[in-house]
Amino acid sequence: MHWQTTRFNLNLSCPSVMGIVNLTPDSFSDGGQHTDVSQSLQHAQQMLRDGAAILDVGAESTRPGAKEVPLAEELARLMPFLQEAVRWQVPISVDTYKPEVMQAVLDLGVDIINDVWALRQPGAERVVAAHASCGVCLMHMHRDPQTMQLETMSGDVVATVKLFLQARMQSLMTQGVGVNRLVLDPGIGFGKTVAQNFELLAHQSSLMLEERPVMAAWSRKSSLGAVLNQDGAVPQPSERLSASVAAALMAVERGARLVRVHDVKATVDALKVWQAVQAVTSEK
Repeated sequence: MHWQTTRFNLNLSCPSVMGIVNLTPDSFSDGGQHTDVSQSLQHAQQMLRDGAAILDVGAESTRPGAKEVPLAEELARLMPFLQEAVRWQVPISVDTYKPEVMQAVLDLGVDIINDVWALRQPGAERVVAAHASCGVCLMHMHRDPQTMQLETMSGDVVATVKLFLQARMQSLMTQGVGVNRLVLDPGIGFGKTVAQNFELLAHQSSLMLEERPVMAAWSRKSSLGAVLNQDGAVPQPSERLSASVAAALMAVERGARLVRVHDVKATVDALKVWQAVQAVTSEK
């Protein structure tokens, strides 16, 4: 279970943690906290010290109802951070759906494109297919960030997500993108109800198509807040740490090999306990 990226062939035989670096003023959880370049670099370095294996950098929020960010503004937020971060010799992922941004960051040496649109924007597939080895994370999203929670999915969510991911994989593979470059994300919270999100978690193992790794991105999501709701009081995103770690562990139990999180140290510590149990179990 390996993931080929621009500079690294990542071994995912054991679960890895992807640390979220938001360079946005309006992300649902920590928007505005890391917009200063030096501050965001320090935050990213702390994530690496805490055990993050990959940094996932985003400059446009995709929370429900988020406004689109102009191309020039997204690049202005990203490039100063990336120019320094790519020198650290650690895997860098960029969360973007714009093909112009993909091309710019890949030219800089970034390792992974993480796209909530699964490369469905015009020109996005072409950029990735033209690159020799960059990694790609394909995510399922119902509708778009502006409307996805206004009319959520209907029908069999697991079957629908599975068919979508199969189709996106096939489209890339026919253009010469090696299957070893692909990772799949069911898109927790992107146009799904709370019940549908947990159904995807319960049946996550069925989404490991072509034996490709699944990335689970439950960190601080609103579905966790919904189940923690007490008498109408929904915990703020920063108050969902325990639930986020629990969801990450359950995702790993069901086959996820990447967990995308805000709280790196707590997740890494929990996975160390899980791995200790796995080691004992495998000896018997």
